[in-house]
Parts: sequence; C-alpha cells; structure tokens
Amino acid sequence: MTKKPNNINTDQPNRLSVQVTLTGLSFLVSSLDGEVLFFSEKNFDTPLTPEELLLELTDAISEEEMLQGKFENVNLIYTTLNYTLVPGTLFDEDKASEYLKFNTKILGNDYISYDEIENQNTVIVYVPFVNINNYIFEKYGTFNYYHGCTLLVKDLVNIEKHSQSTKVYLHVLEDQFECIIFTNGKLQLCNSFTYKTAEDFIYYVLFCFEQLKLNPNEVETVLCGSITSESDLYDILYTYVRNVSFIDRSLPQLADEQAHQHYLLKTAL
Repeated sequence: MTKKPNNINTDQPNRLSVQVTLTGLSFLVSSLDGEVLFFSEKNFDTPLTPEELLLELTDAISEEEMLQGKFENVNLIYTTLNYTLVPGTLFDEDKASEYLKFNTKILGNDYISYDEIENQNTVIVYVPFVNINNYIFEKYGTFNYYHGCTLLVKDLVNIEKHSQSTKVYLHVLEDQFECIIFTNGKLQLCNSFTYKTAEDFIYYVLFCFEQLKLNPNEVETVLCGSITSESDLYDILYTYVRNVSFIDRSLPQLADEQAHQHYLLKTAL
C-alpha cells in the first residue's frame, strides 16, 4: 500500500472518498476547501471477490489512523464492469435487473442500484457490493455511493455542455479503462474495457473510433487517470491517434503526480 499523508488537523471536519475496484482500493481525505490531506492505495495482483475485498477494506481502514473518526461526508465509488446505461425514457425501476442481464452476469441475490444523469436523460444501472456498503455505513454512518461512470459522465457533461464538436475521453486504470464520447454536448458512448497489454488497450480504443466512424487523426482525445506521457499506453495511443491531450481541469493535487491522475477520487470530493 502506498501512502501520501500531509499534516492533518483531525479536529477539523474533513471529507473521505473511497474507490473500490476488484483489483484495488484507494482512499482520499480532503479538507472542506479541497486541500488534499491524505491519500493511499492498495493494488492486488488478481481480481478479488466482494468477500475478499471487504476483508482488505476492513484491514486498510483499521490500520490507518487517518481513516478513523468521523467525516463531514463520505463518498464510495464503484469502478466495476457490472453496469449498463439505459435511456431515461425507457427506464423502469422495477425492471432494473433486466437491463443488466444482457451484458453482465448477475446472481439472484444481487442488489441492483442506479444513478440518474438528468441532463443527459440517462440512467446508469449497476451492482454495488452490499457487504461493503453495510461496512461503510457501520463505520462512518450516512454516506453516498455511486458508480464511477456516473461521476465521470456528470463531470464531463459540465465540460462539454457548450461544445460543438466530438471529443473522446479515456479514463485509464491499471487494468481497465472507460471510453466516453460526446458530440455537440450529448453523450454518444460510455463503455468500459479490460486490458492486459498496450496492444489490448489500443485495439479497444480504435474499435470505439470505428464504431462511431471517427477519424483518429482529427478527433480530440483527452486522457485522465493512470496514464502519463511516458507510459507505454500513451506511446501506442499516439501512434494511431494524433490529437491527444490530458484533461485540463482544476482539481486537488496529490504530491509527486500529475493533476489528471486519480481523477475519480478527486471529482467525488
């Protein structure tokens, strides 16, 4: 587990964001004015089950003093592949599981949740981990939880709402990435892909370009998350996609990193 703490006044109200993936956990504590006070992450070599994740989460929180006590607000982010987007006009809460069964494996006892993106008339339906929700509630009391794509889309909508062009956003994690595409301020695509190699990564990126008939030499492609200009992913991306940049957004800064990294944790603050 890597840790980057600052001097923290525990007498002041702070905020906590927790990001959960099957291959890692991340924690970010900030003051109410947005100053980063503490960050830590823990990565796993192979995907864990929800039960194994809970054990890791419990250990990580119990071992870190900065994650103890009360917070002004707590946000829990699920960055998983078990989700789908549904047009708001077609969404029926009583049939939420029906939307998921076409692209993800769900069990009869899975709890189905959803987040609404009102200004895009879109609903994100997903499977949160009930055992982790229960633990966070027992530990901190009332909290908010979202799917990671909900936070991404809502944040990017604010950037793109007045745009008159097409833009591709790639949010990169260690073993998966989200491809989100807007045209004239409207959401065209939001999908997640797993990858093991840089070749996997570029295959899926170019697949998205092809499906929407986008020219990789022209369309602006914006990066955020676990990718830098020195990484293999960036090198192979720039070989095939020419108009590439990193997201330009005023976000809390962690020590020794670029502003676009750990994007989800920061947008949840």
